[in-house]
Amino acid sequence: DISAGKLPFQAELEDVHMHIESALIERLGDVGRKLHTGRSRNDQVATDLKLYVRDSIDTIDGLLLNLQRSFVSRDKTDAGVILPAYTHLQRAQPVQAIQYWLAYCEKFARDRGRLADCRKRLNVSPLGAAAGAGTSLPIDRQLTAQLLGFDAPAGNSLDVSGDRDFLIEFTSALALVAVHLSGWAEEWILWCSTEFDMIRLPDAYTTGSSIMPQKRNPDVLELIRGKSARVIAAANQLLVLLKGLPLAYNRDLQEDKIAVFDAIDTTVACLELAPAIVDTARLNTDAITARLEIGFLDATALMEYLIGKQVPMRSAHETVGRLVAHCESQHLALAELSLDQFQQFDQSIDESVFDVLGTANAVAILQSQGAGGPAPVAVSLARWKHDLGLDN
Repeated sequence: DISAGKLPFQAELEDVHMHIESALIERLGDVGRKLHTGRSRNDQVATDLKLYVRDSIDTIDGLLLNLQRSFVSRDKTDAGVILPAYTHLQRAQPVQAIQYWLAYCEKFARDRGRLADCRKRLNVSPLGAAAGAGTSLPIDRQLTAQLLGFDAPAGNSLDVSGDRDFLIEFTSALALVAVHLSGWAEEWILWCSTEFDMIRLPDAYTTGSSIMPQKRNPDVLELIRGKSARVIAAANQLLVLLKGLPLAYNRDLQEDKIAVFDAIDTTVACLELAPAIVDTARLNTDAITARLEIGFLDATALMEYLIGKQVPMRSAHETVGRLVAHCESQHLALAELSLDQFQQFDQSIDESVFDVLGTANAVAILQSQGAGGPAPVAVSLARWKHDLGLDN
């Protein structure tokens, strides 16, 4: 009836609790008058809030799962594509494209783990704590906890009636979700610029300019990046709200809803949009391939080649540094040097050096567990498909 607008609110009834009680008394008589027995607004609010957050965790976990599946499913369109991995926003080493997508799956898996952990800790029932001291009436807190899907009743009435730790834990977990979404959005915003030219976003998630007809602005990703501030702020707002509260319930706690509801709504909105963007964006493979040999992405492979020749790591690092400087002065790639030129820097280098040079070769030899080469990526991809139910 409330959702349908059939229960009018009246100022003299003070709050939602008294409105519900009044409606039940009108319909049921004295049975309705028993509703508040052994209860207070304090424990009822705490209980309702936990139920709401618990449902929200389940919703957000499902949305994160959908986003992970979208990233993993890109293996169909991006198989064999090599991308430059960056450190300090500088080209570093080449990796399989799916390595990028699985990196985000790892982040969102940690987010899901934090939410699951938060859910375990919040899932104790405040109901029956009443105003804070409990009640002298023979209520059955085990039964009400069971009926509401809680694991157990909370152990201390004074603590649980004013406890909002679970909200800080929850919004902190959401803040990290928002940070991960923002980092992904920022990366793709950069990648769809002319300077990077690595990805094309679907028209449905870009906008034009009111004055520049050529523009395709990544507005939706910018909004996801921007909205992360609201979620991060919610966790801080709750920390400040709780920092000076004595036991047990205080009216200050009314302010917790504003932060929590906004954090949930904002996170859900971003997660509802993200999979569609991931599903429909396309890598600009021609542009990526055309620039892949720029930036000496194979320099680390050459260093490890020298280490394999028993050259100490630091010496190998210094040798490759000199080789890169030489190539820069000659406007050459490492793979364009002759064997004689290589041997002027280190006599241990032989013809086999050309098996590790160039981005394709440098990727192919990456073999450590979790690395960005074809073999370890295939193992990681198979694991993720299994874990996400995509291997059927």
